[in-house]
Amino acid sequence: MSSLTYPEVGATLLGPLPDGYNHLHHRAAVGRGRADFEAAGAAVTEWRMHRAAGAGVRASAVRAAAGVTVDVSAGIGPLRVTAPCAVVWTAYEKDRTGFAYGTRAGHPECGEESFVVELAEDGTVWFTVMAFSRPASWYARLAGPLVPLLQHWYARRLGRVLRRTVSAV
Repeated sequence: MSSLTYPEVGATLLGPLPDGYNHLHHRAAVGRGRADFEAAGAAVTEWRMHRAAGAGVRASAVRAAAGVTVDVSAGIGPLRVTAPCAVVWTAYEKDRTGFAYGTRAGHPECGEESFVVELAEDGTVWFTVMAFSRPASWYARLAGPLVPLLQHWYARRLGRVLRRTVSAV
């Protein structure tokens, strides 16, 4: 995918996360059993989790697939920031569902982020966010250490939103 702004494409799937970036790893239990797993996987891969967390999402497909472009936005009015991404890998497996997207030109950061739901042997449904990123815009560099804090806050928020989404099913 030549439109991506970083060379380590797929590192959130294959690991390890590359040096020279801020790393994020957040894991949260969001449900229990096959029905919760399927509901969580659909919410993640159909963009509903992001939208329910307050992000604007414009995607070139209704479901995550390699090559799908996604513009994620947050903020209000002139303070709205849009983050262009492209899906770099997906997992639609028996006990694992999710995807990762990477940054495209115009994204305030440079890197990759994955969102994965797994059904453990004990029946627990786990949601994991893994990312590596570094500033790519002047305002992300200016925000400095606030950016990783905001990314961790958002990952925790996604976990809470997904837990609520699953419990409402």
